[in-house]
Amino acid sequence: MTARQNQSHQSVQAELLRRIHSGEWTPGAFIPGEVELAAEFGCSRTTVNRALRQLADSGIVERKRKRGTRVVPMPIARATLEIPIIRKEVTDRGGHYTHSVIKREIRTAPASINARLQLPAQELLHLQTLHLSDSRPFMFEDRWVNVSAAPGVEDASFESISPNEWLVQEVPYSDGDISFSACAADDSVAELLEIRAGSPLFLVERTTRLYQTPITTLKMYYPEGFRMSSSL
Repeated sequence: MTARQNQSHQSVQAELLRRIHSGEWTPGAFIPGEVELAAEFGCSRTTVNRALRQLADSGIVERKRKRGTRVVPMPIARATLEIPIIRKEVTDRGGHYTHSVIKREIRTAPASINARLQLPAQELLHLQTLHLSDSRPFMFEDRWVNVSAAPGVEDASFESISPNEWLVQEVPYSDGDISFSACAADDSVAELLEIRAGSPLFLVERTTRLYQTPITTLKMYYPEGFRMSSSL
């Protein structure tokens, strides 16, 4: 990015995040100081300071007086509702967990997905994953990923861990939206979950973001009998 006048703290923050995600600034590395960054971006130190403070509040960088700012060794995701690891949901219930990625493609997303992510029409990574407990369907996940917000996702094998677990481990997030509802299984979902078409399902829809940058949106279909629990 070349220096430009009148940079906002959001645009400075977005560029700092891009450099962290791309590996230009690795975990544990110190990043340039406020004066240097302000000169590069053509903005005030106050603007840079605000961008860095927001990254620090989200656990992406840490700032120490007289020592500078560095990328935290392991960026952490903070949210009011923790994103569950499906593998753990299964094992906590005493089941043996496995998963199968049944669809993986880069394609232009439907308008409804772009609207949910608030993105212009573009190609996204489309993943469909069947999560199993003791070799029986536990949950079906239909996910779209903004690859520019999830460095490395295109090359991830998803053999040892599912897309759900990979994203939670590798991609920090700041906020998102989640909804819960009931629906009836259509033919394709019913076949995957080995239930009758029209059977009741528990549907979880979730979209996560890192500030203004959308990361992923997905639908999770749980068959009848699933119970979600949380703590206050």
